[in-house]
Amino acid sequence: MTRAADTDEHTPEALIARRRSVNGLRRAVSECRGCPLWRDATQAVFGAGPEDARLMLIGETPGDREDREGKPFVGPAGRLLREALAEVGVDPGSVYMTNAVKHFKWVARGKRRIHQTPSKLEVEACRPWLDAELRQVGPEGVGLLGATAAKTLLGPGFKVTKQRGELLEVDFAEYAVATVHPSSILRGPPEERKRSFGELVDDLRVLAAAR
Repeated sequence: MTRAADTDEHTPEALIARRRSVNGLRRAVSECRGCPLWRDATQAVFGAGPEDARLMLIGETPGDREDREGKPFVGPAGRLLREALAEVGVDPGSVYMTNAVKHFKWVARGKRRIHQTPSKLEVEACRPWLDAELRQVGPEGVGLLGATAAKTLLGPGFKVTKQRGELLEVDFAEYAVATVHPSSILRGPPEERKRSFGELVDDLRVLAAAR
């Protein structure tokens, strides 16, 4: 049986309090037991990129490929995102990329592991890790990819469909821009992908131009 003291030592707050760098946070997140998602995930997937990056991109959760490799945005959605960044003249290697939730949430369908949207409680449990990344990196601009990331930092009333591509004044960076998650483009009708990709590029261009 897990003792209460052991549980308290593995909360995000307790683990974060002892770390003063992104690498320290990355090592500590593997010990996090703030919500049950760690039980079914291969590993925690923390953010990656320069610790002094001027731009940070925040998605929802790791996917199947990210869960296996331990790095964010290394699957098909990540490749599409990197293509979009290159289109607007941003070196993907100069961007810090992370997710609002650090463990992969999934359901089995045959041999496949299918992504599930994290619950409000799971997002809230992981929020201290995201806040710690924002403090350590201190980006000028933040790109919020998808509804989960946007609502996490901008509140439950924020609608990506209505305010995507707008330059927003925020309290966690100098500015932010919300847009769709690239995975939504891949899930959409193939005949609409070119248009949807162009719209993602347009939104990221707003973020890049504000630097």
